[in-house]
Amino acid sequence: MIQYALKCAEGHRFDSWFQSAAAFDKLAAAGMVSCAHCGSSQVEKAIMAPRVRPGRKAVSPVGEAELSNAATPAKTSPATAAPSRPPAAVAPGAGALSTPSGELEAAVAELRRKVETNSDYVGKDFASEARAMHLGDTPERAIHGEAKPEEAKALIEEGVPVLPLPFLPNRKTN
Repeated sequence: MIQYALKCAEGHRFDSWFQSAAAFDKLAAAGMVSCAHCGSSQVEKAIMAPRVRPGRKAVSPVGEAELSNAATPAKTSPATAAPSRPPAAVAPGAGALSTPSGELEAAVAELRRKVETNSDYVGKDFASEARAMHLGDTPERAIHGEAKPEEAKALIEEGVPVLPLPFLPNRKTN
């Protein structure tokens, strides 16, 4: 599929999708492409900027933004504490978009740093690890990981002290 910016003889501009460049040429020659505004069949391609996807390792001059997914938070044991001091300095060479933009973002970044430094990541085994510690089957320690909402609800109903974190674990997802 290819998208073209088009214009008619009356100067109206609109976009349309075609199966291929050859398909557009064939349809336009047959008069089957018409203006979305006035219906004119005298339509031609307009000048348009190409869509170029950057490489996977490309970084903009100002830096690369880290996406935060607060909509699906991970879970942790209550052994982690809220931030009590300002966030650490940004690593040298980090771009402007990598720097927390506000007080809340800075607090979340500091919380993430403390959680990752002071607890063990147990991944998707969080619910079973937290339950085992609560029952005394394994030694207690600070952990963080991932749990489905129904698993977290079951832990809370069983009296296991857990709380959601406002970020996902720092790991590759593809």
